[in-house]
Amino acid sequence: MSRPGIDAHASPPDRDVIEIIRERMAQLRKSERKVAEVVLADPDGVMNGTVATLARGAGVSDPTVIRFCEAIGCDGFQDFRIAIARGRAFALHAHSVISADDGPREVIGKIFQYTLASLDRARRKLNPAEVEKAIDILARARKIDFFGFGASAVVAIDAQQKFPLFGKPCIATIDSHQQYMTALTMEPDDVLVAISNTGETEAILQCVEAAKLRGAKVVGITGQRSSTLARHCDAVLVVETHENTNVYTPTTSRLGALVIIDILSTGLALRLDQGHAQRFEEMKRELARMRGSLESKTRKGPPIQ
Repeated sequence: MSRPGIDAHASPPDRDVIEIIRERMAQLRKSERKVAEVVLADPDGVMNGTVATLARGAGVSDPTVIRFCEAIGCDGFQDFRIAIARGRAFALHAHSVISADDGPREVIGKIFQYTLASLDRARRKLNPAEVEKAIDILARARKIDFFGFGASAVVAIDAQQKFPLFGKPCIATIDSHQQYMTALTMEPDDVLVAISNTGETEAILQCVEAAKLRGAKVVGITGQRSSTLARHCDAVLVVETHENTNVYTPTTSRLGALVIIDILSTGLALRLDQGHAQRFEEMKRELARMRGSLESKTRKGPPIQ
């Protein structure tokens, strides 16, 4: 039974679970507070331990540990360990802000740390059902157009390199007038992939409206779940990263969107029938031959100096 002020079955919010424990300490039973004190003293040890080791450390029973986890909004001990790990990732992110005094070693560590934490957040937040829906739409498309500006244009160009391999004409247009003209001529079997981290870029929204009026499908890639773009897509992939406005911060929204393109292209590749798969492999071999990689592997004689 839930106690006043505690929803024992609610998942922990997207906050540091250590902060939640401190807030709810007064509402916990005496035995549960013993567990909380052990967790606060050594969260890393608890994260890598078991129910039994935590119970022994707190001098309580195993069921008390489970009740403690539920009291702070976790669905059991395993969910609690995951929540601690997330909190540690957020803590690492908080300490990864680059300062003007940082040297190369610090910059390397902080950017990798920041990027990995941000991509992990995007992974956890991504909705698999929307990914499946987007792949379905792309699989049925006659033609695919990728639209984006700035960092999003880089993502669109990357997509243009991948999707023609599946036998579907596609183009990445980054000029706003050309984008609008393209949207005005789209047909019901066409798909517009609109890429905008804010989801509020006016030119992109105008293209989305024009495409939908002509019966085309729209797949959105955005960082904002409540954005205008997200509300007007047939499938929307929300890429929630740790993007901020710090002048030294890497553009993790772009990196997250690039990963989404890889996910979509891989998902589409898995849908190919045997005939498409064979043509796909042949095309890859020919591309490799053009780049000279096959010749270099089979070249005889001494290496070129």
